Amino acid sequence: MTQAFHSIIASRAFGVAARIVLTFMFWGSGLSKLLDFEAAKAEMAFFGLQPAALIAVLVIVTQLVGAGLIISGRLVWLGAGMLAVFTALTIPIAHAFWTMAGDQALHEFYVAVEHISIIGALMVVAWKTAPAPSLVPAEANRRFA
Repeated sequence: MTQAFHSIIASRAFGVAARIVLTFMFWGSGLSKLLDFEAAKAEMAFFGLQPAALIAVLVIVTQLVGAGLIISGRLVWLGAGMLAVFTALTIPIAHAFWTMAGDQALHEFYVAVEHISIIGALMVVAWKTAPAPSLVPAEANRRFA
């Protein structure tokens, strides 16, 4: 690796830009739903999620808070976990390709595969930003028998 390349990828600006880009699908969607709450409620209802208004609020909060934590660099592991679980839940709710046929099934399969890749990226973010074991309370380090 060249010194110039290392300087770029090791910079704070690169890290912030990477976190903004990684979370774009979440904060972009969250802002869109926030700006058009009626459409957000309609989307929740379309997927059979009720009460639609409450679910829309929870989705917006999850997307914006999760992305915000990652972008801010604070409790990154928590934000990554929030967004990974959210993304995993969208697969059976909105992209259930196994219940479809033809082109629609293929399209939703590819969306699900992309979602799994995003989950993997969020897992890497959580892994690389997890607090050192010495910083975690002793009770959290105990193994359950």
